[in-house]
Amino acid sequence: MAAGEPDPLEIAADPEAVKRHRTLFRAVRRRRNPPLRRTDITVTDEAAVKRAVKAASLGNAMEWFDFGIYSYLAVTLGHVFFPSGNDTVQLLSSFATFAVSFLVRPLGGMVFGPMGDRIGRKKVLATTMIMMAAGTFAIGLIPSYAAIGFWAPVLLVLFRMVQGFSTGGEYGGASTFIAEYAPDRRRGYFGSFLELGTLAGYVGAAGLVTSMTAVLGSAGMESWGWRVPFLIAGPIGLVGLYLRLRLDETPAFQKLEDESLHRASDVASAVETTTKGDLAAVFRDQWRMLILCICLVGGYNVSVYMILSYMPTYLSEEMGYSDAHGLLLLIATMVVMMLVINQVGRLSDRVGRRPVLMAGMLGFLLLSVPAFLLVEQGSLVAVSSGMLILGLSLVCMVSTMSAALPALFPTQVRYGAMSIGYNFSTSLFGGTTPLVVTALISATGSDLMPAFYAMGAALIGAIAVACMKETARKPLAGSPPSVATPEEAADLVESRAPAPRF
Repeated sequence: MAAGEPDPLEIAADPEAVKRHRTLFRAVRRRRNPPLRRTDITVTDEAAVKRAVKAASLGNAMEWFDFGIYSYLAVTLGHVFFPSGNDTVQLLSSFATFAVSFLVRPLGGMVFGPMGDRIGRKKVLATTMIMMAAGTFAIGLIPSYAAIGFWAPVLLVLFRMVQGFSTGGEYGGASTFIAEYAPDRRRGYFGSFLELGTLAGYVGAAGLVTSMTAVLGSAGMESWGWRVPFLIAGPIGLVGLYLRLRLDETPAFQKLEDESLHRASDVASAVETTTKGDLAAVFRDQWRMLILCICLVGGYNVSVYMILSYMPTYLSEEMGYSDAHGLLLLIATMVVMMLVINQVGRLSDRVGRRPVLMAGMLGFLLLSVPAFLLVEQGSLVAVSSGMLILGLSLVCMVSTMSAALPALFPTQVRYGAMSIGYNFSTSLFGGTTPLVVTALISATGSDLMPAFYAMGAALIGAIAVACMKETARKPLAGSPPSVATPEEAADLVESRAPAPRF
């Protein structure tokens, strides 16, 4: 027994001491686990949850189909929109235009995020879908550099900025939407469908570009074929918009809105907050979680854009593969990721977000160099093995982030805070990855620069994971517990009942 601690035998011999200690125990227990009423708990409708997950995931797939097209046509677009000459300069110009869209993503996050906290998640997600489809469709209509000269890259940059601005409100809103619909014990599983949609969008974009390249060849793609994937975005966007408009607002947001209206004497004052005020609250009250979010996102987004956006260019420009061959290898890797991503999300519900995220970060930290050395071997088996190592490390992160990130912030500012943190980090680290890596390889002559860059990002991510709290199977901050069945709600009420009096 430590010095200064009361002797249990002395306490037991003194009835008054026993009473005081039992009273103290009950008070501590109530503070840690306050009693719950049945009305305090949200019982989810499984059919509604599945509809929400489907709409958010399919909409996300369509947005990333639009966004991924540019990545897989980077070499072709460099020839179409920039002056002929040095191939490396054209490629760098194309990737610089790719990075431009990321510069406006934080601005989109600062506009759409607080708006989603103010007027609802559903309306904002519908708006981002319209903007992304319009921006992508417009790119398909731009005349080439040979036709209008300087104005061709100017228009390309303009419409890429429209894409980036809309994307600033997409991921934070879609992940918030699913997280607020899902029951607490299955948030990782349902959240993983969002990233399944991301992979599906990339696979669709890569598959379309690959098949068209195989049919038309490089000359045909540069002549007119590159326009087709962009023009398809119009009807795809309308489908996504239809799916999102059919959804109800999330239960967590509805409850928050009802409580605000109930507390306010003036209904208008309860819901009429300015974007500036919301942003001020985010930066003032959530700055610690914003830093953590930025580090987590930076740790995995470098790897996301390294593999899903840059790798086909790396295989073709640095390793000498044909464009179609590199895309086929990437498609095969993403299909494997799609097959396991939901199970990894389910695993994060059982063992926690932190162990799964840490496994992904350490995978990139320790295995990036061996994976890229395998890719450099050139044989189909070696390249496929290297890509698979990277893909399986990545799936540990992408399957879990969509559940882990929304849990960092309270419901009142979740959409805004997450959009700001996520997009600032993506702009700084993710979107610049193809440009930075291409420049590093050009400057050093080392084909292992992508591996070293991924390792540095993974180290930052691993430190961030070590600093975050475990949120699996727990209610979202600022929201009541969410369960799948009335029986589960009854069990939760009983487990949180006041301690019996002695």
